[in-house]
Amino acid sequence: MKKISLFILTLFLGSVFCFSTSVLAEEVEGDEANEEITEAATSISISPVSKILQLEPNTVYEDLFKITNNGKSPLKFEVYASPYSYSYSEEDDEYRLGFNQESTYTQITRWITFKNVAGEYVENPIFTAEPGTTVEITYRISTPPSIPAGGQYAVLFAHTISESTITSGIRTEASPGLIVYGRAHGETVITGEVSDLNINKTLKSEEETKNVINASAKAKNTGNVDFMASGQLKVTGIFGRVYYETPSNRGRVSVIPEVELTVSDAWEDTPYFGLFNVTWTVMAAGEEESISRLILILPAPIIVVMILLLTIIIVWIIIIVRKRKERRSRFMA
Repeated sequence: MKKISLFILTLFLGSVFCFSTSVLAEEVEGDEANEEITEAATSISISPVSKILQLEPNTVYEDLFKITNNGKSPLKFEVYASPYSYSYSEEDDEYRLGFNQESTYTQITRWITFKNVAGEYVENPIFTAEPGTTVEITYRISTPPSIPAGGQYAVLFAHTISESTITSGIRTEASPGLIVYGRAHGETVITGEVSDLNINKTLKSEEETKNVINASAKAKNTGNVDFMASGQLKVTGIFGRVYYETPSNRGRVSVIPEVELTVSDAWEDTPYFGLFNVTWTVMAAGEEESISRLILILPAPIIVVMILLLTIIIVWIIIIVRKRKERRSRFMA
């Protein structure tokens, strides 16, 4: 019995050592192959990327944003306003960002015009930017005598116009955008719901066998202005040591009215082995929901080895029990 137990222990430790060696080799190869050089044919940026405005009825607002040509060739671009909205996909059971669906909360799109090179305010002017230069674009928001209370949302796009194609025949175009968050005059209702909290472990990618601890939830805006929904993922060891906590610049999602979005975070550096206590807390519009779960991380090869060893032990116990029964039956006879 002692010899068999020693053999099982040796087999288990040998399997762990072989697996650990192969993992280390894969990580080294991945680091060496991680270096990649890319070059964009068109490079354009916008500043700022968002703007919050307080809107009153029958009022004219003027502001500007900057478009910078970071490329090596002159570029021509057009500017225009589009609704900042989401549409629900029944196939994926989630909301997807779109720029063509109008609602009560995107009427601001109709109130926006841009100053062209002639000094006239039009809906869709065209500009040219030389390499390394910045162009200032002035836009105007003219609100009507009556506007709906709550939020108004639009995206001011700068879409490059390609007059030629690269050798592959693909047009090199880009469309950076400035999101306008309007707060219209009237009663402000900030309410939301948090649901579908989930903590799980999934494979980092289809090519890898490493599990990553991740969490998700849904935040729904039931009010008439946008709010920020945030998630806090905290991973501790069984002795209380904190291994991961969501950074302040992650896990935040801007949710506009009548939309339900996913809040998520993941511990990308999840180790190959470990037992962790995971807590996931989501906050939205004053609402807070939290769940906790104990997660065991083990690589698939180790699980296979453990199942194999357990099977061997069970078979060995069955054999021992049968032999003892046979001995007893012979003795009784």
